[in-house]
This record gives sequence, structure tokens and C-alpha cells, in this order.
Amino acid sequence: MSMVQSQAYTSLSNLLEKHTGQTLMANRHWRIDMALKPLMRENSIPDLDTLISLIDIDADPKLTSACVEAMVNNETCFFRDQANFALLTGPVLDMLREQRMGTKKLRIWSAACSTGQEPYSLAMAFNENAEKWRGWNIQIFATDVSSSALAQARAGRYSQFEIQRGLPVMQMLRYFDQSGEDWIAKENLRRAVTFTEHNMLNPAPHFGKFDVVLCRNMLMYLGEKRRTQVLDAIGTRMADDGILMLGAAETVIGQTQDFRASQEFRGFYEPVSRAASHLNAAHRIFG
Repeated sequence: MSMVQSQAYTSLSNLLEKHTGQTLMANRHWRIDMALKPLMRENSIPDLDTLISLIDIDADPKLTSACVEAMVNNETCFFRDQANFALLTGPVLDMLREQRMGTKKLRIWSAACSTGQEPYSLAMAFNENAEKWRGWNIQIFATDVSSSALAQARAGRYSQFEIQRGLPVMQMLRYFDQSGEDWIAKENLRRAVTFTEHNMLNPAPHFGKFDVVLCRNMLMYLGEKRRTQVLDAIGTRMADDGILMLGAAETVIGQTQDFRASQEFRGFYEPVSRAASHLNAAHRIFG
């Protein structure tokens, strides 16, 4: 790789981190080429240097946004990490159901939801247990930084390859209709999820409090400070007795003091109580 190429990759990696917090290590620079080639071809841009020059002079803000969106990692699938997902939709939700029997309200946030397979998987899981949740007000809220990913999520349109990844045939036929080579979520499934564009690096003051937050396989692409920033932001939106679900390779340990590992459910996390937080702060100050 030439020095010019290296500088181009660094500039584009910095652009991605600035807008989304995601970092691209040097051994992942191949993703930049793969992601940006269609965009460059569509806009008749001959090479990365020209692209960077256009971004630097802000020739077209839409081009910058499209460039960032193209580089964002949108990897996802239905019922991802099946064992952990089954733990969530079984014992974890059963615990919350018992705790909230008085209000019969449950709010779930699928953060960094990409093209929507995760929140739709949740909606299907609730529908599969409709009798258990009859009479409940269940809100599934899903956000992502990518407007193009959210557009696909709202449409509920998936290719044959996407629909087959993790989705059993019976559920595919029950919740999706075939349209040419694609599959489209039925209206009742699409109505079950509210999609909103949101950058996890920014606060979410209007979202309210959530009983469950899923932020899976996002932190692994962030630098240390960004991980703490995102976890702290999530902490402000969690119910005191809520549950946080991260990706299988992610943890809160060493990242934040707002969460601790759940004592009941391995791989899940719970907010540290405000009282405990204040006690810890006093201990740090006064020894």
C-alpha cells in the first residue's frame, strides 16, 4: 500500500469515527474499498483521493452522508445469537413480566438496530406467546444512525439471503409475504416496531425510560472513550431495575460504573442502583 493510499484510508476512517464512533483498524481497510466503490461509480468519482477532496471542501453534504452510511457496519440477522436471544425472550422477559404485572407495560429499545431484523425478531417472539402477553402494552422502539438501513427496516423488505439468515421457515411464511425475489414483513409485524434515526453518541432525552435495552455488537467497533459514552447514555434511559443486553463478545467491565453483570442471567447487565452509585462516589471522595 502506498503512502497516498494509507492517508486516504486514514481520512475516511476518521470521517466514519467522527460521525458514528465506529473505528476501522488497518486490517479492515478493505471494507472501505468494498463499501465505497458503488458510491464512487454512481457519482463518477475516479478514486479515493478525489472523493476525499470533495468531502474536505464540502462540495455536497449529501455525498458526505452517503459516504459515511456506506462505511457503517450493518451486519445483523434474525434471532442473532440464538441461545442468548432465547434467554432474553424466555427467563429474562418472564422476570420482568412478574415485576410489572401491576402496570402491564413494557418498553424495549433495540439500539443500533441496523436493517431491523433484531426488533422484528422481538416482535415475533411476543406474538408467538400472545396469550401470555394478552392485555399488555408492549412498545418496541428501534434506532440506528443509518437512514438507509432504517428505510429498509421500516419497509420490512429483505432479500432471500437476508430472510433465510436465522429465520425458521414457519415464521418466514407466517410473518412475511413474498414479493418477486424479496420478502416483505406483514403489516401487523411492521406496526409492532417504531423506528427512529438516532446517533448513539448523542443523548436521547425524549425517549423515556426502558425496561430492556439491546445494544449488541456495536460497542466492539468503538474506541474505549466512545464505549463509555454510549453506555453512560444508555444508563440515563434505563429503568432502575431494567436489563441491558450486549453482544456475546462485549462487556461493561472496565467501561462504565453505571452497569454491573446480572447475578441471575449470564451475559446480561443491570443498572447499578442510584444509592449504590452515590455510596461508591462518596467512598472514592472520602476514602
